[in-house]
Amino acid sequence: MSDIAAFCDRWGVEELALFGSVLRKDFGPDSDIDVLVRFKAGRTPGLFVAARIRRELAEMCHRRVDLVHRPTIERSQNYIRRKKILESARVVYAA
Repeated sequence: MSDIAAFCDRWGVEELALFGSVLRKDFGPDSDIDVLVRFKAGRTPGLFVAARIRRELAEMCHRRVDLVHRPTIERSQNYIRRKKILESARVVYAA
């Protein structure tokens, strides 16, 4: 099992996708990694657990990570941001 698959299984992640500069040519040594996640039913973490998840993912990637909950983006009133993120996201893990 890959590191990402094991990570997702451990934390109840149903889908993990990347978006933002990590997918573009302007991704540089100081760039963070934007991660869009959907958790399995009943596994959505609270604030403190979400911070642990983000920290573990940052340690795996050796970079800062911004962790974004996909349902939050899907319900966002900011349609420009919502469209930009959802259209550019690339799934790297799906259960």
